[in-house]
This record gives sequence, C-alpha cells and structure tokens, in this order.
Amino acid sequence: MAVRALRGATTVDRDDVDEVKKRAGELLEGLLDRNDIQADDLISIFFTTTADISSIAPAAGIRALGYTDVPLLCVGEMPTEGGLARCIRLMVHVETERPRSAMRHLFLRGAVVLRPDLVDDNDDDGDVDPSEGGQPKDTTS
Repeated sequence: MAVRALRGATTVDRDDVDEVKKRAGELLEGLLDRNDIQADDLISIFFTTTADISSIAPAAGIRALGYTDVPLLCVGEMPTEGGLARCIRLMVHVETERPRSAMRHLFLRGAVVLRPDLVDDNDDDGDVDPSEGGQPKDTTS
C-alpha cells in the first residue's frame, strides 16, 4: 500500500471558534469523501493558518468530529506579500492503493484562487469576491 498526500484549503469569513471548526471540518470531510478515504486510512494531518486566525486551532475542530487517534499538527502559514487572508490549509497523508494521479485535492471558498488548476467547477461556492483578487467576501459588516 502506498502513502499519498492530499492538499486542500478554505477560507473563513471571520476569526471565530465556530467558524474555524466548521470550515476545517467541511474541508477535511469533503477531501476524504471525494477520494473515498476512510478514517482508518489516515496517517496524519498538517494544518496551517494565516496569522489572522487565532481563535482556535483547526485541529480542535477535527478532534471534535471524532478524529481522536490521528496525529494532527497546526502551524502558522508563512506570511507572503499579497497572501490570501483568513485561510486554512491542510495536507493529509493517507494509505491507499490509488495512484497519485487519481488523488483529488480540494480548494473551497476563497481558496479556489490558490490552485485554480486543481479546482473542480463545483468547488467554488460563490464566496469569492473577484474584485478583491480572490479574497473572501467580507461578511462582517
């Protein structure tokens, strides 16, 4: 059996405990679902968040979903000029018989701008403001 890595990213509307948990959960479960990965296939999950997310670590939301025996790690995303705001990224390591070419990554919400070459037409849920260079729409006002 091979070890493969899956990538994904999403954005949050605001730095809020419930919002971070919800978005991290939908990202992971969407990624596992689209690749037919079961919990027992998981090896580890690495998360990064941009500096504007500090209310809770995405791993806490994943643990709340029942992934209690999977090693999880959260680190800060390297800040870059013009980087995407309020972004959660993940890399999931799995055991699978599927070839690397069959693995399907997942980019949601404002994160679709990160890897448009890997985005399916149904990944973008309309929360991106193209006039802001792909930044998530500001829903806090």
